[in-house]
Amino acid sequence: MQLYHHPYSLDSQKVRLALEERGIDYTSYQVNPLKARNMDATFFRLNPSAKLPVFRNGECVIYETLEIIRYIERIVESTQGFCEDSNQEKVEEWMKKIQAWSAKTFTLAHIPDKHRLFVSRFTRRVVIARMAESPDLASLYHMKLREAYETEEKLKDAALVRRSEEQLDHLLDEVERQLRETHFLCGDAFSMADAMFVPVLARIELLGLGEKYISCRPGIEEYWKVVKSRHSYRVVIGKFFSGWRKYKTLFSTFSIVFIRNVLKRY
Repeated sequence: MQLYHHPYSLDSQKVRLALEERGIDYTSYQVNPLKARNMDATFFRLNPSAKLPVFRNGECVIYETLEIIRYIERIVESTQGFCEDSNQEKVEEWMKKIQAWSAKTFTLAHIPDKHRLFVSRFTRRVVIARMAESPDLASLYHMKLREAYETEEKLKDAALVRRSEEQLDHLLDEVERQLRETHFLCGDAFSMADAMFVPVLARIELLGLGEKYISCRPGIEEYWKVVKSRHSYRVVIGKFFSGWRKYKTLFSTFSIVFIRNVLKRY
């Protein structure tokens, strides 16, 4: 089994947490989206949407986060003879709610314009370069180019950004109510719903918005402390973004992007 992912990718974090929690071995391939490595022809042929993560098991290739996690659960069930999440219906309901939140809009809207636009321009130049290198993929690359421009236009829509923030508030309020009754989202054991939700809190904290969205909700604040002590969190997220590590991770990427941009090596 192979997983194409990156620590920056929220959905990649969800899938990796699921794999770590279930103890499933896999081969890891990092594809850095800020360096536009997801636009390289080899990866682009595998997944023309250029989105992460991509899960591959033999001839089976899955692009959608929810479908990957469901597939992981089927692997566990077939090898162990039972499903580890006893309340599967509730787990599924929570996973859908969490995945419905527009994390991309929220994230980009809370990144300083100069940084976001710098990476956006770099990515567009990479797409144009790859288009010239792989003419057979030109139409698909053109779609990604158009998508990049459309994303920038959407971020100018204050109402759209506000809806993303309101959607997050609603989700967190619902989680807060649930955590008054149970230790985790679907009971007293960590489930795949939690594997989906933990990266949401990590993204909020990475953006420096913990006080606004986490600290004001005591149930979530305590839950956040608990899940950060889990081995899976330390391996998937903490290793890259806890404390000073986040500055090292981000500085390393932006330095390389800056150099490639200056040298016009797209």
